[in-house]
Amino acid sequence: MERERAVDRLESLVDRVASEPMPVPVREVWAFGDVALGLDPVDRLDVYLTKDVIMGGDADAAADFAAEYGIQGVGTTVDAEWATAHPDRVRTSDNGYAAPEKCLAAELVADDEPIHLEVCNSGFEDNVRQRLKGALAREAYEEVLDPRGVCLWVDGTRDEEAFERLRAADLAMPTLPAALGMLGADESAANEAADVLKRRRAEQEGASVRGDMV
Repeated sequence: MERERAVDRLESLVDRVASEPMPVPVREVWAFGDVALGLDPVDRLDVYLTKDVIMGGDADAAADFAAEYGIQGVGTTVDAEWATAHPDRVRTSDNGYAAPEKCLAAELVADDEPIHLEVCNSGFEDNVRQRLKGALAREAYEEVLDPRGVCLWVDGTRDEEAFERLRAADLAMPTLPAALGMLGADESAANEAADVLKRRRAEQEGASVRGDMV
């Protein structure tokens, strides 16, 4: 998509997170990858959401939803009021429980949009380091998260300057191998990780989502 349209899409996504009920509470919204690098067009729009857990839970709602739809976890892993209002957007993991990251994707992104969501309970910068550490230890470079990101919204506060800089494409970002090297990857691992991520991105079509717990 054209860069201007990509940034418009980010703004609309932040507007929704800030003003509408979500499957789970969202604390941070980041953009990373192509849009942060100033590319035009943007092949895929990468968005990172930091989610909070649902406090307290609603056991009665969980039982009612499970009885009607056969889905566990509503009222505990995703918000019961949201799920009741939008049962068609409730998505599950392989074990039949409501999956917060998949529900957020169903709420925010159309299936045919070239948008990738990363959803985690930990902030972007912390998760970047955790993912890199694990990937280097196991040589599982597909788990690396591109660290070149910009925070757009946190705890209800929107960063207007960040949007202006995205539109102007004036954020100075290193290459991916250089960024990974700054976080502790040696040159060989950084280059291999960058190659793996490039190949995986080329294989992606439409909307995609990944959920993480740290």
